[in-house]
Order: sequence, then structure tokens, then C-alpha cells
Amino acid sequence: MNTKAVAKLLGISTSTVQRWVKQLNLEMERNELGHFVFSENDIELLKQVKQQLHEGVLLQDISIHLPKRTGIVKETQADETIDELTHKVKSLEISLNQKADAVVSYQILQHRREMEELQEQISLLTERVKQLEILLKEKTEIAASSESVGAKSRKKKSFFKFIFGN
Repeated sequence: MNTKAVAKLLGISTSTVQRWVKQLNLEMERNELGHFVFSENDIELLKQVKQQLHEGVLLQDISIHLPKRTGIVKETQADETIDELTHKVKSLEISLNQKADAVVSYQILQHRREMEELQEQISLLTERVKQLEILLKEKTEIAASSESVGAKSRKKKSFFKFIFGN
């Protein structure tokens, strides 16, 4: 039975029927168009709601006695859908893992190149430090030898100044 017929049977408006279903969270079947389809049990349930409202019970305080619903579950279709979804999830996981592996491999190669470049720079710097140490040693030797020569010439100058004066 549709909403209009149930509303007429209960003596209420169609919007009242829809409001009761929504506010009381009643699980009603729907047709292909999304309209409610009421069974005899559903109509009895709505009669209980109307009776309690007539007795002065507030809509949010209404207690509903739901009979057990019986229905046919299409297990084969559900199983096929679940299997298909499971297969898709697994294939996505595999694809994601492959992509992650590729990214990590690329990053490792980049790090290896960077490390090789750094090692090359360290080698060049080490060689440059050695050259500078050799140059410094040569300069200090030259300075030391020129200092000894300069000291001798000062001694000679001092001696000549002593003898001849200015």
C-alpha cells in the first residue's frame, strides 16, 4: 500500500505518515522510485503510533513494538558484489605497494647519487687541504731562512753602526 492510501486509512495526511516514519526511524520498504510501500505489519505499527499520540504520548516518547521482518536476502548477488569489491581492493593494494616500491627505489638512487657527489667533494677538499699544508710548510721554511739571513745582516749593520756611527 502506498503513503496516500495509508494516510486515508488512518485519517491523517500523507506528510504526517512520512514525518512519523522519519522521526521514529521506522524501516519501511521503498519502491524503485523511492516511495514508501507499507505492508500490513507496517500499517498496524502506524495504528499503534496514532493510538499512543491520541492518548497524549509525545512523538519522541512513543514506544514501538516492531515485529520481526521476514524477507528474502539475495545472497548470491551480495556475495558476487563483495567478491568483486574484495578483488578491486586487493588489486588497488597491489598497485599501491608497487607504486610505493618504485618511489622508494627512486629515492634510494637519488640519495646514492648525492652521497657519491659528496664523497667526490670531500676528496677534492682533502686534496686541496694537503696542497695548502705543503704551501704553508714551504712558506714557513722560506720565512725561517730569510729571517736567519735578515738576522745576520742586522748583526752586520749593528756592528758597522757601532764602528762608524750612523
